Amino acid sequence: MVSGSSVARNQWSREDRIATALTARRAGLQNLCGVAAPRSVGSTPAPLLACGTAVGERELPTMELGKLEHVDPRTVWPHEAHDFTPWLLANADRLSEALGIDLELEAAEHAVGGYALDLFGRDITNDAPLIVENQLAVTDHSHLGQVLTYAAGTAASTIVWIATAFREEHRQALDWLNENTGDNAHFFGIQLQVVRIGSSERAPLLNVVVQPNDWQKQVRAATQAISAKGALYVAFWTRFLERVHAEHPDWTQSKAAGPYNWFEMKSPIKGTTISHTFAQGERLRLELYIDSGERDRNDEIFQQLGAQREQIEAVYGRPLTWEELPDRRASRVAEYWDGCAVGDVDRHEEFINWFFDAGERLRTALKSASIV
Repeated sequence: MVSGSSVARNQWSREDRIATALTARRAGLQNLCGVAAPRSVGSTPAPLLACGTAVGERELPTMELGKLEHVDPRTVWPHEAHDFTPWLLANADRLSEALGIDLELEAAEHAVGGYALDLFGRDITNDAPLIVENQLAVTDHSHLGQVLTYAAGTAASTIVWIATAFREEHRQALDWLNENTGDNAHFFGIQLQVVRIGSSERAPLLNVVVQPNDWQKQVRAATQAISAKGALYVAFWTRFLERVHAEHPDWTQSKAAGPYNWFEMKSPIKGTTISHTFAQGERLRLELYIDSGERDRNDEIFQQLGAQREQIEAVYGRPLTWEELPDRRASRVAEYWDGCAVGDVDRHEEFINWFFDAGERLRTALKSASIV
């Protein structure tokens, strides 16, 4: 038999617990909402309020968020060859950002044997030919075959397949190609989507769904010896890229540094790149490297720039070296700084500062020139 005093003690204990919980909850509302919790009147507990409301105060505004809606890409680009391909050619920066590399798209409907490749260009980051095959539909075996045919016919190292959706077997095929081809082959699958919020403008999304398995390729590369100088280049360009992304994020989309004595970026002039080099004779070289892939066009660009040499050097602020490079297809316009070696680790920041200063000057000077 339970005594009356025990029941009373248990009842008060329960009421005490409820009161304690209510007090803690009101205190929590005050902390979370930033408003004072309502006070109790006599023995009547104050009502608990929704976050953002207090007795005697106006209700705080609530945040309204829109809903992301998907739009059929065909309503934006009704025809793949006539609408989407020309748009991508004119907006290569969208593809560059998605892939994380610097690139240049040069031509649409590029002839490959008896077929027409959607887009042909250059992967500036990896200094390699680049191709793009577009498909405003779900991937199919026919387009996979076209991708491989065009890659072989152009000797492309960076191969991009864009579609509105990827079948699993085609994802696996691209993954297999990335895993079983050489380190210089890069296969990308990109899903094209279009979205908007409410009545906002439609926005294209290029989502990378397949990309090279860099980790596996790095493992294979790690089995190969890297020279001590190569390690110094990696260290320098890694720091160089860190500062570029922080101070000049519009200069490059590249994120990886290699064991080479040079690093290329896109240029304001089509068919050229801006190259940063540890040249022979312990010199730094910042140059406009002219190589469109065609010698005649390279000569045209070099001659047109040469005709504007006085103006270009005036804007640049210092004399430049003009090199036709008769034994090569390419040519260059450059500035050198003597007495600089990658082994001078304590001077790396100084070297980067020089590259930055020269790079700013060169870009400004090139934008003042007229090339047709």
